[in-house]
Amino acid sequence: MVSPASPATVTHIAALARFGHALSDATRTGILLALREAPAFPSDLADALGVSRQVMSNQLACLRGCGLVEAIPDGRRTWYRLADPHIAPALDELLRVTLFVEPGCCAGEECTCA
Repeated sequence: MVSPASPATVTHIAALARFGHALSDATRTGILLALREAPAFPSDLADALGVSRQVMSNQLACLRGCGLVEAIPDGRRTWYRLADPHIAPALDELLRVTLFVEPGCCAGEECTCA
């Protein structure tokens, strides 16, 4: 018999709320998806996602504040990686669940779910 999940705590709720906040912005979501593949420099992320370096800086600061990415100094530059090895598989699983529920919901840039 499978035991029931442990009850949600204030810490659990806060952690998932931060994760949800991070995913609520397309640029932040793109950053997390890019970093699940490999660490990267902000300039490379900005180029890949088609945003300015200032926007990238702001979004990386948000993700650091959420505890999802960490900055690694490398000489005069800094690169970023996911803060915990569990984040990449969690994103993969979330993609599978979301796509299973409604695969055509948000095709392209415009979401038609709402």
